[in-house]
Amino acid sequence: LCIGWDSGAEQDTIPLLDLPPPCHQPLYLPYIYIQTLRKLFNESHGIFIGLQRSEEEFAGKSRKTQLVQVSKNYRSVIRACMEDMHQAAVSARDPALHSQYSTQVSILSAMELIWNLCEILFVEAAVAGPLLLRLLDWVRLHVCDVDNMVREVLSSENPSKHELFWNVVDVFVLQGRMDEARHLLSKEASANPTSVNMCRILDDLMKKMPVPSLGNTQTLTEMELKWQHWHEECQRYLQDGTFASNSHMESICKILLGDENAILEKKELMTTWYHFLVTRLLYSHPTVKPMELRFYAQSSMDLFLGGESSPEPLDTILMAAFEFELHQVIKECSIALSNWWFVAHLTDLLDHCKLLQSHNLYFGSNMREFLLLEYASGLFSHYSLWQLGVDYFDHCPEYGRVYLELHIERIPLNTEQKALKVLRICEQRQMHEQVRSICKIMAMKALRNNRLGSALSWSIRAKDAAFATLISDRFQLSHSPRLSCFEEQTDLKISCNLGLWKYREFHRLYGEKRFSEAAKLLLMLMTAHIAPCSFWMTLLTDALPLLEQKEVIFSAEQTYELMRCLEDLTAGKSDKQKFQDDDVETMKVEMLRLALARNLARVIVKEGTLEGS
Repeated sequence: LCIGWDSGAEQDTIPLLDLPPPCHQPLYLPYIYIQTLRKLFNESHGIFIGLQRSEEEFAGKSRKTQLVQVSKNYRSVIRACMEDMHQAAVSARDPALHSQYSTQVSILSAMELIWNLCEILFVEAAVAGPLLLRLLDWVRLHVCDVDNMVREVLSSENPSKHELFWNVVDVFVLQGRMDEARHLLSKEASANPTSVNMCRILDDLMKKMPVPSLGNTQTLTEMELKWQHWHEECQRYLQDGTFASNSHMESICKILLGDENAILEKKELMTTWYHFLVTRLLYSHPTVKPMELRFYAQSSMDLFLGGESSPEPLDTILMAAFEFELHQVIKECSIALSNWWFVAHLTDLLDHCKLLQSHNLYFGSNMREFLLLEYASGLFSHYSLWQLGVDYFDHCPEYGRVYLELHIERIPLNTEQKALKVLRICEQRQMHEQVRSICKIMAMKALRNNRLGSALSWSIRAKDAAFATLISDRFQLSHSPRLSCFEEQTDLKISCNLGLWKYREFHRLYGEKRFSEAAKLLLMLMTAHIAPCSFWMTLLTDALPLLEQKEVIFSAEQTYELMRCLEDLTAGKSDKQKFQDDDVETMKVEMLRLALARNLARVIVKEGTLEGS
């Protein structure tokens, strides 16, 4: 279940979020055990369950809004996990550990980058106009290197004279952050009187630059007309040589005109081809339509890489998204990422967006279910996260039940508490074969450890009469020789042997469905103190099936006697013993109290009805 990025090459080129550079070699270490990644699995599980339950609650626009919010929730979990991992990398003193944490930060950063783009293109399905604004936000969120430069420049005594001043201005322009670029230009105008006029004109051009609106305040035609007039104004100033005396401002004006060569000159400031793509669209085709993205994306990657390097796996995934090849995105992510978490949750979300309905796999299941089954199967290999896997199997309608039955049988039942937890899951889903199997396994374990009372209890729960009889015989054989060594306890020996034979008689009556007689005998074993107090919890547990019968078995008086026995048993323990009791015993006591109270209510109603008639 480790999260890894298989680059298929010697070096990863995954962009970071102002974080340490990644280790160049792919790592396949068990990071699932790191607490920050446990958060990723646990919190995304809650989002997944919420999405399944809200299927019928929303429709139309409200449904789309909800799905976008779900996508953002997933991204916030990825980002929180990434920030925790970054802090771990910063605090790690061991260089190898620091490198490993940094690699995980790189991987989580790439996952959020891909998810965010899929959210824009597929979940929100942004249209021409708002599409560019979303892509600008996407680039700004994932390219944060400029922030350190800004702090360094603004904190200097004379910002406009700083060697990185024009780099920062260029980055702001390349990202469409015009207000911040204008703020820096004002510092240049203040420090250099000869450039005041040029700064004023460039500031005015930036201020007047038309941008698409998120609302319906203007049509695309209106936007294109405004942009054309503004573009012509920029062209006039450039042709007039207004900025000829300042190469930095002239370069910025060329960028505003969408000059590809001028933009590519700032290649080092953009760092990635998809940053170049968004900048290119901003200044040459701000009203780009979704289906036109594929052409601009491919040409932008070709221009940016220039044959110097081949695309990395991340580039291939992003290109598939820009080409709206949804299944290719999922396929490439499945290959590049070494676990199923990302593709399982993304595919489930896209399936809820009704984007994968027509894609069934050749062996019968659809893509969503296949990936969820693989992810849940991986969770079952972990000692505690297997419980999350149960819910994922529950939401796989075709094969989920079969997978759950297979995996539940492989869970190591190390403790009785864990066995009861697994048992409860099986009982809730009417998995009768698995219930019997678990009970038999636990009965055999208890028998091997000579815990005969527990073995008998589990065998009864498994409804295995033959095994229960075998344990009863073993009970008698194991107790008689031991007690015979103590001559002064002859009465206790007789009492114990008598109790065992009576207990066997109880099971015989129960097996013959003579429930009333069995109930009287069970009660007598306790009230007459035939059975030792240490055996009372087993007897009271045996009373549970009788208390839950459709027909009332125990009378009101007998129910009160059972309540008294239970209270005597629990009250008789010291505070130290109570402190040492495990959750299993506590759960048994609560179940008994509930069953007794319910039975008493039924008896009172029944006896009152009989008296009334």
